[in-house]
Amino acid sequence: MFVLSAVQRMLSVLVGAGAFAALSCASALAHDPRADRPNRSPAASGTSLPLVTSPNVRVVDSFPETLGISGEFARTGPYFYVSSLDSISVFDTSDPRHPRLRGTLANLVFENEAMSYGERTEGGVLRRFVLVGNDLYNATVDPATGPQRGRIGGGEVIVVDVTDPDHPRVRSRTPPGSRATPGAVTTSTHTVQCLTTSCEYAYTAGDSGAFSVIDLRDLDRPVQVARPLSPASSPNAIFTTGAGHYWDFDAAGVGWHTGSGGATSFDVSDPLVPRPRNGTNEQGTQTPWNDFIHHNSQRPNAGRFAEGAAASVANGNVLLVTEEDYFNDGDEVICDRAGSFQTWEIPSLDAAGYSAGTQGAGSIRPLARINPVKIGDGLSTPVGGFCSAHWFDYHQSGIIAQGYYQQGLRFIDVRNASALAQYGYVTGGATEVWDAYWVPQRNSKGVAQTKKTNLVYTTDLVRGLDVYEVDVPSKDLSASADPLPSLP
Repeated sequence: MFVLSAVQRMLSVLVGAGAFAALSCASALAHDPRADRPNRSPAASGTSLPLVTSPNVRVVDSFPETLGISGEFARTGPYFYVSSLDSISVFDTSDPRHPRLRGTLANLVFENEAMSYGERTEGGVLRRFVLVGNDLYNATVDPATGPQRGRIGGGEVIVVDVTDPDHPRVRSRTPPGSRATPGAVTTSTHTVQCLTTSCEYAYTAGDSGAFSVIDLRDLDRPVQVARPLSPASSPNAIFTTGAGHYWDFDAAGVGWHTGSGGATSFDVSDPLVPRPRNGTNEQGTQTPWNDFIHHNSQRPNAGRFAEGAAASVANGNVLLVTEEDYFNDGDEVICDRAGSFQTWEIPSLDAAGYSAGTQGAGSIRPLARINPVKIGDGLSTPVGGFCSAHWFDYHQSGIIAQGYYQQGLRFIDVRNASALAQYGYVTGGATEVWDAYWVPQRNSKGVAQTKKTNLVYTTDLVRGLDVYEVDVPSKDLSASADPLPSLP
């Protein structure tokens, strides 16, 4: 979701102050003294109502106590982190079918829509942390340090230490104050993404044709150190102010920035001076390919790219894109015309003459688009407040899992990138799926691998955290035709 109106920014001052007072009063409740209960914030429980699923999808478990916005798996260690509007929660996934809540940090925030995870060794100790993007308001009750209020109006990156899964804590924040304050963030922090697992640097969503580079080499003093340009955060005919939305860094080390200006690829070998390489063509800012914003993207099998190869996810020359559309043009409430999932062909990683000031001049061209709600399976409804395509995750069998807000969880077959099809679904009368995550395979040391299992977690603002099992195709598009492992 991306909504930041002037009215909201005015209200954020009032909301932030009220929330700060409320969380301050709740600080005594934020840590439950009983040894058999995790540290958690007081919050309304989610809703668990019957679901309608396709035959190839089964509900495994549900955790309705945490209303989910975003999540992230740890690279080492069996953990999944969930960010909601009022907390950061740590789940133990030693049994990935049945995640178990370990600890919770009371954290009222708008919106931290994409959790980012980092880990590194400090003084011989492995430190795990997540980044929280405050892009409107934040108030935190840390049991160790007491109540904290974030920067009013947003533009703040918060480092939350999750090394102790039972006691997540705020470690640091970017400088408060105005944009003139040295080191303060000067662009939108709607999402914030680490470039690498060690997360020495992170990029913000950005706005108005630019984004921020955050220096996290000292985790106690995160600061903005650069403000590069990006056509992805430039305006389009509907989103006239312009905003970036998300960064994805593929297996070949290419950074992909998506936003109202379409999608742009960057050479990020020097994280302080990222260089634009290619981008979507003029259709990247035109109807029907971008009626609001290119929300997020992934390029599977990036290391297999070969110029001139047929457009295929297996060949690493197809960009998978969510087009989110829930604002401005009226189609957002007509669910079969709201935001879509798309595929774009990448003929070359570099477009001649492409630069940060040439929005729409790239050579990346559209292949196909799909809105599975139009197919009508399950409990698809014709209208809704939020029914756009949203976050997705790719499985090496060629199936993506994608949240569609009130239209549930959808599985889309991208094995033929030019002829997309719905593969499965989970729908219900009371659901709002924001994101979906394939559970990673882990090696004998517990380290997450690039390949995924057949389990999916969803963060749902109504239902909480759900676990699903999916019958995926047996062929692995990334390497071989060997059968894919399924969890027993």
